[in-house]
Amino acid sequence: MSHFKSVSSAWLACGTAAVALMAAQPALAQDSEDTTTAATGEEKSIVVIGSRRTDRSDTASSSPVDVIGSDELQGQPQANLLDVVRNLVPSFYVPQNTISDASTFVRAPSLRGLGADQILVMINGKRYNRSALVQVYTGGDTALSFGSQGADVSNIPAIALKNLQVLRDGATAQYGSDAIAGVINYQLRDDAGFDVQALWGQQYEGDGTRKQMSANAGFKLGSSGFVNISGEWFDSEGTSRGATRPIALELARTQPGVVGSIPNLSSGLPAQIWGSSPSDGYKLFMNSALDVGDNAQLYLVANYAHSKANQSFNYRSPISAPVPLTVDIGTGTPATRSPGRNGSFNTIYLTPCPAGNATCPAGSFVFSNLANTQQTFNFSSIYPGGFTPRFIGKVDQFYSVAGVKGEAESGLTYDVSATLARNSLSLSMTDSLSASYGPQSQTEFFFGKLIQREQNVNLDLTYPLEVGFFSPVTLSGGAEYRREEYETTVGDLQSYGAGPFAVQDLYRETAPGVYAFNSRVTQSPAASGYGGVSPTFAGTNSQQSYAVYVGAETDVTEQFTAGVAGRWEHYDTFGSTVVGKLNARYDFSDAVAVRFTAGTGFHAPSPGQNNTQIVTTNFRSGNQVQTGTYPVTSDIAQYYGATSLNPEKSLNFGGGIVLTPMDKLSITLDGYSVKVKNRIGISQTFTVSAADLVALPSLAVVGLAGDVNYFTNGFETRTTGFDFVTNYRTDLAGGPLSLTLAYNYNKSKVTDFDPLVISPAQRFNVSNLPPKHRVNASANWQIGDFSINARENYFSSWANQLEYPGQKFGAKFVTDLDISYTFADRYTLTVGANNLFDTYPDKIAPTATNPVYALTNSLADGQVYPRSGGPFGINGGFYYVRVAIDY
Repeated sequence: MSHFKSVSSAWLACGTAAVALMAAQPALAQDSEDTTTAATGEEKSIVVIGSRRTDRSDTASSSPVDVIGSDELQGQPQANLLDVVRNLVPSFYVPQNTISDASTFVRAPSLRGLGADQILVMINGKRYNRSALVQVYTGGDTALSFGSQGADVSNIPAIALKNLQVLRDGATAQYGSDAIAGVINYQLRDDAGFDVQALWGQQYEGDGTRKQMSANAGFKLGSSGFVNISGEWFDSEGTSRGATRPIALELARTQPGVVGSIPNLSSGLPAQIWGSSPSDGYKLFMNSALDVGDNAQLYLVANYAHSKANQSFNYRSPISAPVPLTVDIGTGTPATRSPGRNGSFNTIYLTPCPAGNATCPAGSFVFSNLANTQQTFNFSSIYPGGFTPRFIGKVDQFYSVAGVKGEAESGLTYDVSATLARNSLSLSMTDSLSASYGPQSQTEFFFGKLIQREQNVNLDLTYPLEVGFFSPVTLSGGAEYRREEYETTVGDLQSYGAGPFAVQDLYRETAPGVYAFNSRVTQSPAASGYGGVSPTFAGTNSQQSYAVYVGAETDVTEQFTAGVAGRWEHYDTFGSTVVGKLNARYDFSDAVAVRFTAGTGFHAPSPGQNNTQIVTTNFRSGNQVQTGTYPVTSDIAQYYGATSLNPEKSLNFGGGIVLTPMDKLSITLDGYSVKVKNRIGISQTFTVSAADLVALPSLAVVGLAGDVNYFTNGFETRTTGFDFVTNYRTDLAGGPLSLTLAYNYNKSKVTDFDPLVISPAQRFNVSNLPPKHRVNASANWQIGDFSINARENYFSSWANQLEYPGQKFGAKFVTDLDISYTFADRYTLTVGANNLFDTYPDKIAPTATNPVYALTNSLADGQVYPRSGGPFGINGGFYYVRVAIDY
């Protein structure tokens, strides 16, 4: 840790010195800058991913690439860049995540139905670091990215971006591990000037108020450099789209004296809240460069972000009572069911056995005695109306890249860079308890901190070689060194420990001084809701890798382009791997071309996946159960058969047609097939027995009847589909009109599996959780000082067998609209609405496993809509006003 701090300090000192130096120098635009054709005013987007060539536009590339401009990115009224990309890229999926443990704080996206760590995220063509969170939440919220540890792009402010390039193709041979589903590259702004934006918005329901301020300042340092700095601050209130728990209403009816202590009820909110968690934070980004000589450039990129969110957990009821259902699913007639009392409210016996009594062993407790002087404790004395824990997550992000790039007279280009990054997630909880500690229980807990550190060093080279083809062969090559560290810090003792009342053998006095065994009772260890990191599993684990890559691409003839790339990579944890890629394109004419790619890829298991230890609270038949996910290297995981993780491996094929029948019209249709072997998942659940506790005392953290699992390779998938994208520019009533239609069809299937790793419901979700059909149609029309943006999103039906077995959620259309007015050249006022017509997913249908209660027309836990939010969320319509000033 001290080594990292010293490196960080040195890095920041160097960055500060570099910026100070550039302040005295003049700007060289980056070679990735968009170019503008003066005659038409149209932009030609230069693609910097998918190829080492720098002369390729998006429609001239051999791989399918979406290029999304800054106006579209900044025009979305979202505080989280994940939601921005979801609204713009049809094959990108990210759930809302309500009451999803730490997965609410770091949401895991999916591209083409593949997981978050099968997507490589880059900033200016350099790898962006992973989040500190490994996704172990077992609900539908993380079904497509279960077990993943991907990058968290929510730390990027939209105002910092010049464009977004989405490579919808495997590219591991070019960029290394994780680029199985594709690459998302965020290009940072390098322009001069100053602009500021202020946004205020609110959900139609009157909640979810969002305030957001963002600004960008760019400085050209003469003709030799630039500094561009962006910042964003946001404050988002929470939303509520569920009902209160029916058992909470029954408690209020039968015990009116405790109404004031039932969580949230006095504020008019449900005892347990389904919706977006309140959050706030800020994000900073700097992009800078400085010429050194005629053909070389120093550059420095830095990102710092901080966010905090406060999540409602499940309500813990102090009572059990029969509550009417709307109908009994089995008979079709009204019936009742009894939502259970939470186990934390079981009686705790405080009187120890008399010292030296042969019939009442030391360490046991008195259930009853003849004098009736035994003492007991119940947590209803602290929480008479029950309790709803509040889970708090704080994310801190630091990312920096420094390097030098240039071009020699021979045409050789070079780029040498180093990356230093750190992401942390600090977890804590309020309004909870640690039942096994009885009267000594805390009500607030610190669970520890998860920390991801990364160091990368890259060398990238290209050289144009004339061999008689139509264009020079662009030879490329390079090397990479990567080091990842994953650290967990210790939480409060009561957050993970088993207290003195975890297991109680109870005795009753049958005659004066004579006791007989009565029963054994247990209390759950750790905090109710989550488990902290214990000293046994705290510490730092690391992984190092070395890679070398080569490639070549050329226009063999004026019509035919071909390329090849290969990569060798060695990891100190599992060994070496070799991957390759081929690409080809043939232009029949200026208007018609076909393209094809084929390649292999891999995702290396991260130190986080190999060393995750998380304990969460789940419920089985209404009873609270601690579930522990343990490192494959731990004695607990190996006791149940764990082995080291192997890399996931992929085989990618893609092919398509590109049509440009006129200057202002482009049409692309691309099909793809991605097969992934050795996918990483969670093992079967092992239930802790009394014999297990004796054999392995460290299992006391989850306790008797608790659950244990671990990461393992266990299934294969095949994903097939196609993307159709068309763009058309024209004029309407004297103003430019831009039209875009994008359609994605995607189908994934589990083709081979270990039934102890992935259940039938999980396999079903891989195929059916994301909509198979997604359409995005948008139009932008400018007329005078007015601009109108309209977007229509179509989401086909979807299903979640894991949580709502047997139900299909219907297809929906979601409409976005905004109108802007620019005055005095610098000021723009925008009013708009996302989800203009207030569309919601279907409500949850009653089933035998999910009955609906008459008191609330909800499930027992208050759910009305699917908890993950489906493909577009459960918050409904959002209206907003934005003011922008551009200097």
